[in-house]
Amino acid sequence: MQKYLIKNISVVNEGTISVRDVLMENGRISRIDDRIPTPAGAVVIDGTGKHLLPGAIDDQVHFREPGLTHKANIATESRAAVAGGVTSFMEMPNTKPAALTLDLLEDKYAIAAATSAANYSFFMGTSNDNIDEVLRVNDHRRDICGVKVFMGSSTGNMLVDNLLSLERLFRESEVLIATHCEDERIIKTNLARIKAEKSRLEPSDHPIIRDVDACFESSFMAVQIAKRYNTRLHILHISTARELQLFSNMLPLAEKRITCEVCVHHLHFTADDYATLGNRIKCNPAIKSPENRAGLWQALLDDTIDVIATDHAPHTREEKSEDYEHAHAGLPLVQHSLPLMLHYHREGRISLEHIVQKMSHDVATCFQIRERGFIREGYHADLVIVDLDHPFTVTTDNILYKCGWSPLEGTTFPASVTHTFVNGQLVFEQGRIHEDIRGQRMQFDR
Repeated sequence: MQKYLIKNISVVNEGTISVRDVLMENGRISRIDDRIPTPAGAVVIDGTGKHLLPGAIDDQVHFREPGLTHKANIATESRAAVAGGVTSFMEMPNTKPAALTLDLLEDKYAIAAATSAANYSFFMGTSNDNIDEVLRVNDHRRDICGVKVFMGSSTGNMLVDNLLSLERLFRESEVLIATHCEDERIIKTNLARIKAEKSRLEPSDHPIIRDVDACFESSFMAVQIAKRYNTRLHILHISTARELQLFSNMLPLAEKRITCEVCVHHLHFTADDYATLGNRIKCNPAIKSPENRAGLWQALLDDTIDVIATDHAPHTREEKSEDYEHAHAGLPLVQHSLPLMLHYHREGRISLEHIVQKMSHDVATCFQIRERGFIREGYHADLVIVDLDHPFTVTTDNILYKCGWSPLEGTTFPASVTHTFVNGQLVFEQGRIHEDIRGQRMQFDR
């Protein structure tokens, strides 16, 4: 395996920025120092003027394989991920077939081992009638990231609305439970009311149908059940200011039993953007009014919100171009999440240290990921070099998603990812993917 020595680079890690040399050998960070002599055979990269970050870890993506590969697959989307500085991902179970058994889950791991450019893990899926199978994950807690529960509408047989099933799962699971929280009853009531009021629904109706109450009531139920059984609960894609009262920043992250995530699109877009972007920003939970975005930013900065992710969910242009009721919900984002946060750094809203904390360190802590997420000697060398003074514009020519589009098309970001290392291997360099690199299955200290 090739050795790499990065010289004179500003290392952003664990709350500090300092100019150091970093040596990678045998897939690991072997040394971090002020000046490191060049070992025989090492490739030297001059990092002067650039910054070195631990690779981002995205805890919520939909890469669509198996069964939905006309939209995306693990190979294409993992390459988009590393081009954007995301070196590890955790993928959701609502594929075809849905990952509702351990055998089906292992099929996805086999695909990733053969095709993924990034490190990977996969959530076990739940339904009302597979709880016995889900609880087998307790015996695999060190090599499966968690269990996913849709406490709101979903594709296929994955809506868990049986309270007895939920109670048993929350009581007996020994691994992290990640939830999509929207109350199906409220959503259906809102939809019926609005359809009675107008002849044609529009994208701007989406946050009215899937409203604040739908999110809050479902998240409140999840938190109450988790508190009853001391469950390790992680609520995904918080989209409302009201939900934030359910969470706390009073404990260190490693001691929290209930944590939450915000996605980059809920930090960036608001309901005002439906006028220009329409179904391109239709997603579940919905992008809502500006006061919700303001609340999410405040909670991110004061550590009430624990991690940043994408909920990367690609659909074809044709699927997004249908009328509102039939247009598919979800946005492709994994290639542009880190550049988007670097945009907000340039605007002065968030520091580099806090970006790294929320996209790398805290994801690793939240999921107890083994030896990733930090720039530490002995850790896997998942590293990203960014140039804060090299802008680029999102165009169809540089989008790597299989779907070929982005809601951020035409956006010029102030900073670029120039190099991405996955386990010490240079997988992305100055716009080019090294196709022969493969990531590893993540392990967890549980």
